[in-house]
Amino acid sequence: MLKQLFSSNARVKLLKVFLLNPEEEFFIRELTRKLDEQINSIRRELDNLKKIGLLRSRVRNRKKYYTVNKSFLIYAELRDIFIKAGSHDDQMSRAISKMGEVDLLLLSGVFVDRDSSVDLLLVGEVDKKKLQAYLDKSVESKKDIKFTIISKKDFLYRLECKDKFVKEIMMEEKNIILINKLKKELEKFL
Repeated sequence: MLKQLFSSNARVKLLKVFLLNPEEEFFIRELTRKLDEQINSIRRELDNLKKIGLLRSRVRNRKKYYTVNKSFLIYAELRDIFIKAGSHDDQMSRAISKMGEVDLLLLSGVFVDRDSSVDLLLVGEVDKKKLQAYLDKSVESKKDIKFTIISKKDFLYRLECKDKFVKEIMMEEKNIILINKLKKELEKFL
């Protein structure tokens, strides 16, 4: 069951929406706009979540609406996971954005439980010492958090040149983007 729940980025986005908004109903096109995902991907993931029993659907005004099934076996536990994960991510993005100008903040490595040359990629201008102090204080990890800060100009140049490091870290599906003010620029290159 867990493999079915967490196997794709689109599914994780859907889980977050449904578990953090348990009283709401959503239809497919609304979700594609909200999550910035392809309609086929959303439709497939909704069907998968419905098959395992986490979602219910009903037709109203010729639209199919989906809602979370609160009697799902591990509904409460899943909701707790997303609440805890979301609050940590929100706190981190707010704290780091106060340190300077942040155009992109991406979590990798220890944050997503995968090997990576860097754990945190920041595009913009922030004080490295403040960032290091914040990470040391707020992130519980047995290893030191490895971070890279790149100026917006250098990042966009690296994207244009198809730099291996930037391309790999941006294409990795497990990575989490907390702040993204470069959506239009990224769409051109990725």
